[in-house]
Amino acid sequence: MAALGWLTPRRRSATARSVLAGEASAEAARKSTQDVSDREPEFPVHGDDRAAAFFDLDNTVMQGAALFHFGRGLYKRKFFETRELMRFAWQQAWFRLAGVEDPEHMQEARDSALSIVQGHRVSELQSIGEEIYDEYMAERIWPGTRALAQAHLDAGQRVWLVTAAPVEIAQVIARRLGLTGALGTVAESIDGVYTGKLVGEPLHGPAKAEAVRALALAEELDLSRCAAYSDSHNDIPMLSLVGHPYAINPDAKLRKHARRMDWRLRDYRTGRKAAKVGIPAAAGVGAVAGGTAAAIALHRKRR
Repeated sequence: MAALGWLTPRRRSATARSVLAGEASAEAARKSTQDVSDREPEFPVHGDDRAAAFFDLDNTVMQGAALFHFGRGLYKRKFFETRELMRFAWQQAWFRLAGVEDPEHMQEARDSALSIVQGHRVSELQSIGEEIYDEYMAERIWPGTRALAQAHLDAGQRVWLVTAAPVEIAQVIARRLGLTGALGTVAESIDGVYTGKLVGEPLHGPAKAEAVRALALAEELDLSRCAAYSDSHNDIPMLSLVGHPYAINPDAKLRKHARRMDWRLRDYRTGRKAAKVGIPAAAGVGAVAGGTAAAIALHRKRR
């Protein structure tokens, strides 16, 4: 931490939380793969064993936000009531319309969502995550991005999801897609029960870069030979870590940055839909239920 001495106390504290969140996510990701190490690998293990690919999830691998779909599943299962749904909808609307991440709103959203899972068992959320994937997520995987991930796997490289979604749901998605594993936001648990707190902070922005850095160190990866994919300018720190960054379905800021840096771009959207999908995604665990009411209203409007 001595290297952080030049920062102001507030910046130093934020940086420390990012490092903590990144290290915790990397540890959880490695543990999940170690737990299944006895299984037959789902892809040939050959090629560049010091290279890996890191994929953002929301609007990169999956259409929309995984946390939104997770929230739909939790609401369906009576984890929270309608009045809570409306509060989350307001918080989600702020993220979407303001286009900025106000710390006060983000903290309120995170606290609200964490209170929903507090007292529930980790195993319960993992089981529900399997069901929610089948109900809402499987049909929303971008075929183009899925093909890119498979190309890395076919070359013998490891492929990791990196997302602000809870690590439990991120690991479900990674396993269903046949990927190596997932880095996600780590919620604190004691004896397998959620406490309602986070370990560090949501895996978002700089925390994603810290998670990738920590995992690369632990896995002896050469980041200059690795690739990263994202749709959001918030992931520029992660994209900048690797030798092969890709902007996938990029928002306006990332598109501009990618062109300036001569990064590769791929867009699987068309026409006006592409412009609309590029809205800022809600950051952190606060989005677990945040967009549910807004999306339901949008769906009804389109019918």
